[in-house]
Amino acid sequence: MVLESNNHSVFKLHYHLIMVIKYRRKVIDDSITARLKEIFDYIAPKYNIRVEEWNHDKDHIHVLFTAQPNSELSKFINAY
Repeated sequence: MVLESNNHSVFKLHYHLIMVIKYRRKVIDDSITARLKEIFDYIAPKYNIRVEEWNHDKDHIHVLFTAQPNSELSKFINAY
């Protein structure tokens, strides 16, 4: 296991985000998930976030990502 570090700490923070479509409607296809990932990848570096894994089904998306302790996750999710 490789740990990350900054000036004052050593850490390994993984987050698992699940985004679900309202009423679990089956609307996500490959083109929609590609665009959602493109937006995620555009916003993530501004918050020191790196995508590790991205998967989807027809009604939800799973994102596994890493962040630093100073990342403002609530602001990132709000921006996304």
